[in-house]
Amino acid sequence: MIIKTEATGPMSVNTYLAFCEETKKGFLVDPGGYSERLAQLIRSEGVQLDYIILTHGHGDHIGGVTAFMREFPGAKLVCTRAEKEVLSDDRMSFASYFETDALPEPDLYAEDGGALAVGTINLTFLHTPGHTPGGLCILAGDVLFSGDTLFAQSVGRTDFPGGSFEALQQSIREKLFVLPDHVTVLPGHMGQTKIGVEKRGNPFV
Repeated sequence: MIIKTEATGPMSVNTYLAFCEETKKGFLVDPGGYSERLAQLIRSEGVQLDYIILTHGHGDHIGGVTAFMREFPGAKLVCTRAEKEVLSDDRMSFASYFETDALPEPDLYAEDGGALAVGTINLTFLHTPGHTPGGLCILAGDVLFSGDTLFAQSVGRTDFPGGSFEALQQSIREKLFVLPDHVTVLPGHMGQTKIGVEKRGNPFV
């Protein structure tokens, strides 16, 4: 699996392009804004962008969805069913604050423990409520795309509508800290970390 990262949108969200080197099938995680560099990379590498996956529906993580879907119309939009309320409620998504376009209906709802194959990449979806009710983490082999659930020595905010610190702690302990220590965590903001590092030293969990 090849992973490329670009900070996009007004809050510099980590947007991840991942694709199978063998089949060139790929997916995009949290396009906070449109990135010509990532779009050009998709084209130059011959990537077939199959999915755009949202870890949650806050406006800073979805600002580039419609632009990428226009450019790559074969891409299917994926989120959890529990995140529908956030995506449809401006009070919860802050979409108008970030001036994000209205999103189309998701093509696929990620279920907790559900699997999805992208070429030879096998994804496992983990429903991790707390930052938002429908928070989603995506496990791809030894890599976890954690959105705003888990950061390096930090966690996502829970003071927004629909947030719960207790739910976030439970999600991290029961869904993420059971993963092997060597799993690399690619969060929605800031730098990467390891599950083992966070299990030993994250002060919020």
